[in-house]
Amino acid sequence: MRHMRVSGHHLIDRARERFALQDYYGAIHLLEEVLQDGRPFADVHHLLGLSHALLGRSEEALGHFEKALELNPRYIEAHIHRGLMLTDLGRGEEAAAAFHQASVCNAPSASGLPAHVNAQLANRHADLAEAYAEVGRLDEALAQYRRATELAPAFADLRYRMARLLLEDGQTLAAREELEQVVRDRPNFVDALAALGLARYLAGDAAGAYSVWRECLAERPSNARVEAYLGMLERAES
Repeated sequence: MRHMRVSGHHLIDRARERFALQDYYGAIHLLEEVLQDGRPFADVHHLLGLSHALLGRSEEALGHFEKALELNPRYIEAHIHRGLMLTDLGRGEEAAAAFHQASVCNAPSASGLPAHVNAQLANRHADLAEAYAEVGRLDEALAQYRRATELAPAFADLRYRMARLLLEDGQTLAAREELEQVVRDRPNFVDALAALGLARYLAGDAAGAYSVWRECLAERPSNARVEAYLGMLERAES
């Protein structure tokens, strides 16, 4: 029998509630908890950006909007809000480019729907996937994530979330395949690299895991999770 899974889903919902109540400090605290748990979602960075922006912290807001776009380059709202922050900072040419990118991202997709509609639907499927996962219904959760990634194949954060769930469900090879695509598309996505190392290790490729984890430390030194993985690997080989 599968146990209930604790995720960041409720933290994100609570953060949205705090944001709606204009408690931006409270929202930031909850969202930072999600990030500390190794869940770098584009939506989390976007909401952090909005919270910082409404507290007058333009530089911090800009950084989070840019993080959201690293994870999801077609995040229209993040492009728009990044443009607004750039305008506030007097960086007019960059702001104009950001607004232009938002308009490009809204072009109709292969489904015939505007890209922003596909993005909204993909995020709703992902929310439903998290809800199923929290009560241990991993098959249904994975089905929702697959639909989300079909609607938004370029959303690296959704694919990463699905891969983590595949690892939890023991589908190591499928998780590795998804994570390899994520890191091909987003080479600097360190959390996905760390998860790829774990997928390789669980698939019996210790050398491949070691290589990926060393790459992670080169990108982000003193990463406690990756250092723990390397320590595990060293103990297993001794």
